[in-house]
Amino acid sequence: MILLACGLLLAGVLGYVFYPERNVAAQRQKTRLEYLRERKDVLYENLRDLNFEYRSGKFVEEDYAAQQAVLENEAAEVIAEMEVLEAQAR
Repeated sequence: MILLACGLLLAGVLGYVFYPERNVAAQRQKTRLEYLRERKDVLYENLRDLNFEYRSGKFVEEDYAAQQAVLENEAAEVIAEMEVLEAQAR
């Protein structure tokens, strides 16, 4: 009896989690500019985390500088593309 109840509960949970949405076409698509804004926010957060971890002693100077340069370059590319897209929208 308990095994049957567990099986039904499991089937219900799996059905709820994996059942596809019926109205997929109604979902809103992100624009490239929205994606870039989200990416910029993530990069800034990663830079803050990197700075915190460096100050707490988890990174040596060389690793910190290399990782910071990579993140700053990527952020600069994202911001440059955002500026181009915003200028085109005007």
